[in-house]
Amino acid sequence: MFAKLIEKINAINAVRNYRKIYPYIRPYWFRALLSILITIPIGSMDAVIAWSLKPYMDVVMVEKNINATNYIPILIIIFSCIQSLLNYTATYLNTWVGHKIANDVKMDLFDKLMLRDASYFDKTTSGQVLFSYNNDVDMACNGLLSNLKLFTTRVFSSISLIAVLFYNSWQLALIAVVVLFGALYPLTTVRRRIKAVMDKTIFSGAAVMSHYNETYNGNRIITSYNLYNYQRKRFRDTLTQVFKLGIKMIQRTGMMSPLMHFIVSLGIASVIWTGSYLIVNQQITAGNFVSFITALIMLYNPIKSIGNNYNNVQMAFMAMERVFRRLENQPLIRNKPNAKILTKVSQGIEYKDVCFEYNKGHPVLKHINLKVSLGQTIAFVGNSGGGKTTLVNLLPRFYDVKSGAVLIDGIDVRNIELNSLRDNIAIVFQDNFLFAGTIRENILIGNENATEAQIHEAIKDACLDEFISTLDQGLNTEIGERGVLLSGGQKQRIAIARAFLKNAPIVILDEATSALDNKSEAVVQQAIDNLMKDRTVFIIAHRLSTVRNADRIVVVNYGEIVETGTHNELLAKENGIYASLYKGQLK
Repeated sequence: MFAKLIEKINAINAVRNYRKIYPYIRPYWFRALLSILITIPIGSMDAVIAWSLKPYMDVVMVEKNINATNYIPILIIIFSCIQSLLNYTATYLNTWVGHKIANDVKMDLFDKLMLRDASYFDKTTSGQVLFSYNNDVDMACNGLLSNLKLFTTRVFSSISLIAVLFYNSWQLALIAVVVLFGALYPLTTVRRRIKAVMDKTIFSGAAVMSHYNETYNGNRIITSYNLYNYQRKRFRDTLTQVFKLGIKMIQRTGMMSPLMHFIVSLGIASVIWTGSYLIVNQQITAGNFVSFITALIMLYNPIKSIGNNYNNVQMAFMAMERVFRRLENQPLIRNKPNAKILTKVSQGIEYKDVCFEYNKGHPVLKHINLKVSLGQTIAFVGNSGGGKTTLVNLLPRFYDVKSGAVLIDGIDVRNIELNSLRDNIAIVFQDNFLFAGTIRENILIGNENATEAQIHEAIKDACLDEFISTLDQGLNTEIGERGVLLSGGQKQRIAIARAFLKNAPIVILDEATSALDNKSEAVVQQAIDNLMKDRTVFIIAHRLSTVRNADRIVVVNYGEIVETGTHNELLAKENGIYASLYKGQLK
C-alpha cells in the first residue's frame, strides 16, 4: 500500500516536472511534436510483417498458390524503407530538440550558478558543480527525449501488434496481454530501488571529477612533493566506491530483465500450447497461428530488455528533479523588493555592532563597531584567522551579517541593489583570478566600454606599460588559463589596471602584495599607491611596513577590534599588540 502511494507521488512529480520543462520545449514545439508523431507509423509498421504472414501461410503453404501473394515481399520492402527513413528523421529531430533544450537549461543554470553566494562555493566541490550543472542536464533532457522516442515507438508498435493478435485469435490474444502486464509489473518498483543508490552514485561521480580538477590545478604541487602515490590512492578509493555502487545498482535492478524474460517465455509457451489445441480443433488456421506467433515475438522481444531502458528513464526523471530544484533555488544573497540604487558614495561607511559566523555557534566577528569617513585609508592587521578578510567581505555582500549592520551613507548594504553596490567597490585580491584570453580582455573586465585612452591610462597607473612594451603582441598577448604564463607581480598589476578602469569610489586591497618578492612588491606598491588616490580604501596586510601611511590602523584579533589609531599612535602604546607585531617583523 505504501509502495503504491510512493509511486503515485512520483507520477505526480513527473507530471509537474514536464510542466516545468514545457517553457523550454515551447520554442521548438513543432519539431518536438513532429518527432513524436513520426513514431506512430514507425511503430505501427512493425505489424505489417506479422499481418502479411497469415495470407502467405494460408495461400502459399496450404493452397500452394504463389501468384496470389507476389505483392507481399514488395510490400514488406517498401514499408521497411519508409520505416527506416522515418526512424532516421525521428532520431535527427530528437537529437536537435534535445540539445537545444539542454543548452537553454544550461544557460539558465549557469546564470543561477553565477548568482550563488560565496558560502555555496565554500562548501561545494568543483566536481559537484560540474556534475550538477552540466551532466544532470544532459541526463535529463537528452536522456528523456531519446527514451521518449523509444517508448512512443514501442507503444504504437505494441498497439498495432496487439491488434494483429486479436485479428488472428482473441483467445490467444487475451493470454498474451495478461502475460504482458505481468512482465511489466516489476517496473513499478524501479524508482524506489535505485533512488538511494543513485544519489550516492552522483556524489561519487562528482568526486571523480574533483580528482581530475585537483590534479590539473595542483599539478606542480603533485610534482614537487612527489604526490603520485598519494593521489593515485585517493583516486583508486573513489573508483572503488563508484564500482561498489554500480554493483549495488545491478543487484537491485539486474534481476528485472531476466524475470521479465522468464514471464515472457511462460506466455509464449502458453500460447503455443493453447494454439496447438485451437488448430487441431480448426478454430484458427495455420496462417493465423504463424502470424500470431510472429506478432507475439515482435511484441515480447523489446519487453524482455525494456527493464534497462526503464532504469535510464527513471534516472533521467531524477536528474530532471534535481535540475529544477536548482533552477527554483533562490540565492541567500539577493535584492530586497525595494532595494535602493547606490549611484555614489558621499558620506562614509559604518560597521554597526556587526556579528558574523560561518558555522553556527562559532563566531568569527563579535560586535564590531567602526566608522570610516569618505576618502580615508583603513588598514586591518592582526593574527591570521582573526576576521580581517571577513570584515571586508561583508561590504560587497559576499556574506550577510548575522546581526548588526554594514552601512554605506547610512543605508544598510542589504537594502542596496546588489549590482549598484558592487559597481561602487573594486577589489584586488592576494591571488587574482585571470581568465583565459588576452591581457586586454582581462583588463577590460573593469569596464567593457573603456576607450583606448582610458585603457592606456590604466596601464600606466598600474605600472604595466614597461612590461607590455616588451611583448610582441602587446595587449593582445595570450596569458593562458588562470594567467599561468605571467608572474605574480604581473598578475597583480593586471588586476590593479582592471580596478583603475572600474573607477570605483571604494577599494579593497586584500593582501595584495604578500605573495610577492621585494622587487615585485615595490612596483606593485607604486601601482597600489596610484589606485588609492582620492578613494576610500580598505587594506588587509600582514606586512606592517605597507600600512604605515594609512589614516587609521585597526588591529583585529579573534573577531574583535582591540586597537585603533595611526602608525605612530599605536607604536607609542606600551605593550600594545600592534607595537609588538611591528617590532617582531623588524627583527
